[in-house]
Amino acid sequence: MRHTKRVFLVHGWNGSPHNHWFPWLKRELAENGCAVFAPRMPGGEHPKLSEWLAHLNRVVVESDADTYFVGHSLGCIATVKFLETLSEGVQVGGCVFVGGFSGDLETPEIVEFYKSALDIEEVRRHCKKFISIASDNDTVVPLAFSKEFNEQLGGELIVEKKRGHFCKDDGVTELLSALTAVLELAGLKALSPKL
Repeated sequence: MRHTKRVFLVHGWNGSPHNHWFPWLKRELAENGCAVFAPRMPGGEHPKLSEWLAHLNRVVVESDADTYFVGHSLGCIATVKFLETLSEGVQVGGCVFVGGFSGDLETPEIVEFYKSALDIEEVRRHCKKFISIASDNDTVVPLAFSKEFNEQLGGELIVEKKRGHFCKDDGVTELLSALTAVLELAGLKALSPKL
C-alpha cells in the first residue's frame, strides 16, 4: 500500500515544467518527503483538452487520498476537468490552483477548456479541499475570474500583491504560498526553515 504523498504539477498554456516557480516547488516538495511529478503537457501553443486529459490519465495512473495537484493558469481548469473523469468513489487529497479560472477569457486557442460548464458536484465528489492563489494585478487571468473559480469550488482564497500571472517575467521563481498550501493540505510539517 502506497503512503507517500504524490504531487502533480500541471503547467499552463504553452508552458513547461521547467519554467517559473515549478522547479523550485518540485525541489521543495521533494525535500519535504513528497514524490513530485511535473509532466510536460502536450500541444504547445495549440493545446487540446482531450490530449491533456489523456496525458494526465497516463501520468497519474491511479488517484487516491495521497494524490495532490498544483495547477497554474490553464493547468487549473485542466485539473478540474480531470477530476470530473475519475471513477466513482475515488477521492484525491486536495488541489492548489495558481491564477486559475473557469470563465470565458475570450481566448479562441483554449476555448475548449472552458466552453462547457464545470460539473461542480462531480468535482467535489472527488476532491473536498481546494486552495486558490491569485494576484491583485494579474492581466492574463483577472482577479475576478480567479475569485469566481474559487467560489465555484468552495475553496480557500489567497490574494497576493503585485505578482502578475505568477510567471518568471513577473519575477516569480519561488512561490511560498503554494508550497505552504500543499503541505497544509497533505498534513505535512515543513522541514524547510523558510516556513
